[in-house]
Amino acid sequence: MLIALIAVIALALLFDFVNGLHDSANSIATVVSTRVLSPRVAVVWAAFFNFVAFLLFESTVASNIAHGVKASVVSLTVVASGLIGALIWDILTWWLALPSSSSHALLGGFAGAAVAKAGFDSLDLHFLGKTALFIVLSPVLGLLLGGATMRLLMALFGKFSPRFVDHTFRRGQLISAALYSLGHGGNDAQKTMGIITAALLATGHLARHANDRSVPLWVVLSCHAAMALGTMTGGWRIVRTLGMGVAKLQPVGGFAAETSGALTLFVATKLGIPVSTTHTIAGAIMGVGSVTKLSAVRWGVASRMLLAWVLTIPCAGLISALAFLLATLLQIPS
Repeated sequence: MLIALIAVIALALLFDFVNGLHDSANSIATVVSTRVLSPRVAVVWAAFFNFVAFLLFESTVASNIAHGVKASVVSLTVVASGLIGALIWDILTWWLALPSSSSHALLGGFAGAAVAKAGFDSLDLHFLGKTALFIVLSPVLGLLLGGATMRLLMALFGKFSPRFVDHTFRRGQLISAALYSLGHGGNDAQKTMGIITAALLATGHLARHANDRSVPLWVVLSCHAAMALGTMTGGWRIVRTLGMGVAKLQPVGGFAAETSGALTLFVATKLGIPVSTTHTIAGAIMGVGSVTKLSAVRWGVASRMLLAWVLTIPCAGLISALAFLLATLLQIPS
């Protein structure tokens, strides 16, 4: 059992690494596309703030993930199957250069494996319903905040020379990119924390009282470290799609998009709701790009991204369910 638990934790950290690689574009796409930072410097910048996010955010999201499936259903096989489904979907969308949501892939995978084992009654439908609602709300909120922030900045700096505005927001993007990376680390790393915590609870290696929402410190540090390492590895295929394929941004636009996305992530993390950093920054980029004119947004690319978003939870869930059924056929304890 201990060896199996260690293997599942290693699989979870591998997912966190891939999550950082897959979603590094969310943190650095705008700052790279505006040429404020080189790709190499940008990933180090993002990775640092991904890691230190644990100092600022409570582990509310992680605790909620752990309770998304009824405790009586959770087992190492369910957790492992959920991670396999999320990993396969992440790698597939990375290969296709589609910025899909690693967060929702993990949620869909965990839920799919649980349903394969015990049916839909095994799910916390209230929690999953809130998460599904934010699939729609997070990009819309990012879009609205991005557009509003861009309009405000245009009103405040419209009388200044383009050279002054460009110089000012090249420095400003260092701050906004750091804020977004904090939000990314604070929300995304917690999903894997929740999965590892569920595995520890299922195997009796962690005891918890009803009102205890804490996550072991070693789980927090290892998840943030794995995500930071993944971010440093980069994800240039998706950087091109997000940073250059959705809308062409200047530094002031990059600042507006990152700041709006960071604010959305901070609010969601405070509320304990796992949201997609991909959806959030993509919505913010669309909002900023559409302020100048709607044609500034490449809606064909946006529609491909939307399709990936819609498919993520059911596809990851289906892959995980198949993985669980295969484990059952191989008579692996469930």
